[in-house]
Amino acid sequence: METFFDLEFEIVQVLAVVLLVAMAVRRIRLPYTVALVGAGLVLAFRGGMHLELTPGLVLGLFVPPLIFEAAFHLQLKDLKADLTPIAAMAVPGVLISTGIIAAVLVIAGMLPLPAALIFGALISATDPVAVVATFRSVGAPKRLMTLVEGESLFNDGTAVVIFHIMLALAVEGTLNPLGGVVDFLRVSVGGLVIGGVLGYAAAKLIEQIDDYLIEVTLTTILAYGSFILAEQFHFSGVLAVVVAGLVNGNIGPRGMTPSTKMVLFTVWEYIAFLANSFIFILLGISVEWEQLVTYLAPSLIAVVAVLGGRFLVVYLLGGAVRLFRHHVPAPFLLVMSWGGLRGAISVALALSLPVDIENRPQLLAMTFAVVLFTILVQAISISGLLSRLGLTQGARQPSGYERIQGQLLAIRSAISYVDRLYRDGALIPAAYTTVKAELTAREENVSSQIDELLNDQPELREQIVSLARTEALRAERTALDELSREGILGEEALIELQAELDEAIYEAATEGNHA
Repeated sequence: METFFDLEFEIVQVLAVVLLVAMAVRRIRLPYTVALVGAGLVLAFRGGMHLELTPGLVLGLFVPPLIFEAAFHLQLKDLKADLTPIAAMAVPGVLISTGIIAAVLVIAGMLPLPAALIFGALISATDPVAVVATFRSVGAPKRLMTLVEGESLFNDGTAVVIFHIMLALAVEGTLNPLGGVVDFLRVSVGGLVIGGVLGYAAAKLIEQIDDYLIEVTLTTILAYGSFILAEQFHFSGVLAVVVAGLVNGNIGPRGMTPSTKMVLFTVWEYIAFLANSFIFILLGISVEWEQLVTYLAPSLIAVVAVLGGRFLVVYLLGGAVRLFRHHVPAPFLLVMSWGGLRGAISVALALSLPVDIENRPQLLAMTFAVVLFTILVQAISISGLLSRLGLTQGARQPSGYERIQGQLLAIRSAISYVDRLYRDGALIPAAYTTVKAELTAREENVSSQIDELLNDQPELREQIVSLARTEALRAERTALDELSREGILGEEALIELQAELDEAIYEAATEGNHA
């Protein structure tokens, strides 16, 4: 019988592996989550580990902080700008994906319809952790990151709700379309309302308190509390956490000092790091190789169905949102299609299947096969795809320039903060004069370093000009969307201008790659 000491020792072992992997990936070009899964696979072959993924562990312990942290950092203004394509991918996208995957598996004779619908629902939840980490490392466009993260946050909740409806259908053996729609709306809206109310209440409390210990505790309670409360009322706990994080993250920090914000964001970054680390390493440990070999043929067909369904859904809905005056560039659609990774949510839902349900071993094997393929193949290759499409502008700046530029921007931010304190009467004139003079001197020194660097490296200046040109074109494109939403620009003119700008952006980015 496993003692608490044995469990504690295994947790320490996992943390040690996490540490070694985190240090190793700093030296090799490999996404952190991919390396973790690989380490988990090695540990599984070695044997002796009793820790394993369970639905309760994933959905109850790891998912709430992961989703909350991602939602907490997502800016509402960015989300609103692309709400139409995100909503399209998160709701009808999941429904269409479920249908396509189920149809392929049924036609191929791999599964009966009820089991195929269950698999289609559980595998339609995307997990872009590895992809987003790559986006940040290579400097991918912010809009692309918002589209991928926003879709994932909301389609997780949608997939969970559809999964439970399909599971009930398989168990009961009867289909009630109207009842399914009503149940979907009840579960979804209930989760959204609970998350919104709790998130707003917590944000208002945070505005009154400037103590990072209290705020970290409060946000932790919010992340888990919104999930638990929603689940108690049989609503979507995942959607509750998403909305709670969005509302709290966009309202709560307004009243915080910079130091409090830094502590809160750092703590949540660490919590998400730990949760992700445990999920992906336990994913590798939990793979049942015998089942994968036994169900190799249906697993391969499942991989093809999921990948093909993803491309169809992204391009179909990417074209459909044009009717609502939203345009997603073709390179973005390709990255979103190939970057639709599957992960923790899919595995947790598969593991939660009743032991007596028909085809359960096959469904588990197919789920692990798809998840492993997306992580070990798609996640590794996404960086090369971004480079070929010219979507890695930020990554081309030499680290020396990035460091000096970051230093200059930080100093200017500090100057603005000190000016605001002085205007608000929170800083005496003597202190303001002294600190402002010190910051101004540092600003001038760093500015001169940048001038010297650019004079010594003409090619660097060309790169920066190319980057500025690309970003200016992207700003033009954003302005077109706003003009369209305000009714100033018609649909036909919008599509023509967007196509011209997209081509110009691509050309500028490609030229910058060769600068």
